[in-house]
Amino acid sequence: MPSAAATASPGARLRGPTPDWLSDPKVWRTEVLAGLVVALALIPEAISFSIIAGVDPAIGLFSSFTMAVVISVVGGRRAMISAATGAVALVIAPLNREHGLGHLIAAVILAGVLQVALGALGVAKLMRFIPRSVMVGFVNSLAVLIFMTQIPELRNVPWPVYPLLIGGLALLVFFPRITTAVPAPLVSIAVLTAITVGAAIAVPTVGDKGALPTSLPVPGLPDVPFALDTLTTIAPYAFAMALVGLMESLMTAKLVDDITDTRSSKTRESIGQGIANIVTGFFGGMGGCAMIGQTMINVKVSGARTRLSTFLAGAFLMVLCVVFGPIVSEIPMAALVAVMIMVSFATFDWHSIAPRTLSRMPAGEIAVMVITVTAVVTTHNLAVGVVLGSVTAMVVFAKRVAHLTEVTTVDGPDGDTVVHRVTGALFFASSNDLVGRFDYAGDPSNVVIDLSAAHVWDASSVAVLDAIGARYAQRGKTVEITGLNGPSAALHGKLTGQLTRP
Repeated sequence: MPSAAATASPGARLRGPTPDWLSDPKVWRTEVLAGLVVALALIPEAISFSIIAGVDPAIGLFSSFTMAVVISVVGGRRAMISAATGAVALVIAPLNREHGLGHLIAAVILAGVLQVALGALGVAKLMRFIPRSVMVGFVNSLAVLIFMTQIPELRNVPWPVYPLLIGGLALLVFFPRITTAVPAPLVSIAVLTAITVGAAIAVPTVGDKGALPTSLPVPGLPDVPFALDTLTTIAPYAFAMALVGLMESLMTAKLVDDITDTRSSKTRESIGQGIANIVTGFFGGMGGCAMIGQTMINVKVSGARTRLSTFLAGAFLMVLCVVFGPIVSEIPMAALVAVMIMVSFATFDWHSIAPRTLSRMPAGEIAVMVITVTAVVTTHNLAVGVVLGSVTAMVVFAKRVAHLTEVTTVDGPDGDTVVHRVTGALFFASSNDLVGRFDYAGDPSNVVIDLSAAHVWDASSVAVLDAIGARYAQRGKTVEITGLNGPSAALHGKLTGQLTRP
């Protein structure tokens, strides 16, 4: 009798088995505890991003709550955390500063609409053009940024912060060797909080970041004039937010795919991010996208794999703020800094900078990785680094492929014919040098250009072939192009003779 795995549909096998939460207490425990750890880590982050955006801390916390809960249902990547983020805060901060909170909320809603539209149009398919060297640079720069954001929490602070930090790091490293039943970050946070409260140690706490909300958010419309001027004001910010949010979310989703060895729907994730931002906007939030740091806590540190942890991260966030606000406010920042430092070290791809790896990597690949990391760390904008890295990778690739084009000459069947065999990919970077590879004056009257080992990719190459034929024609010689494969022949037949002025 065939097994359940054998009879499962191809789509089900591709997605992998769905955990039975009702019958597997281990899954419940892992997902619930992971959600709790992420919720605790979200509180200071959301407050900090609210400050960057210039809004009340409660708005950032509300955004994290609605983003996480909604994306857990409509998102395309299980166990990924979406909430208020620094990248989005940086984009919309000028709008809030110049026009007020109403315009900011309207921009969040419009950004969500744009993300839904871009997702439906297939923008997620562009992920295939991001090379591995850019992905490695993205991961490493992200780890550096996570670490750098913790440094301000360690400056000009009371001396007990440092032994607390060391103790927290020690718990994070050694506690998993004792048991993994309870996430080490949760143990570290609980132990350090108990020590600081029990011994009355005066150190910076979560409560010092800002007041926590005491009630749930309520839906409403943004307080802006519903006029064309409002749309033209918020549109540039909304478009920038949509692009930055999608890029970070899709890159994070791809990273989680690699870590968990599973696939996710990038199109669904793109549309889901838009829906989450629309909902967040109507609840008065500042919007957001996927959070790499909290996602790594959830997936890599805590071992979560389902949507339950994402949903509970948002739900616990509000419960912690509204119900247990006074207790949460006592958590020392040193405990959360220790968790984030451990996340940064776990996120960094140390193998990518090992001397043995670098000695084998092509120089162009290393340059792409370095440019990606440098751009992200300099601008604190992951999108800028990914774009610059991808453009650099394309230039490196074009330069490398361009040098693979060669022309070899053989004598024809008779003394009045010569055959030039062209090999390689013909496109704008390689074909421009092709004109100078032929002996127009010395060749006999019949010239054959054999392209059976080449491929014509663009109009530039067709124009170059036309130019070569024209130069021979000026000397009374005939040119025959042979060996074109199907796509090359179709492109050449469509464009030849049409690219020069009559």
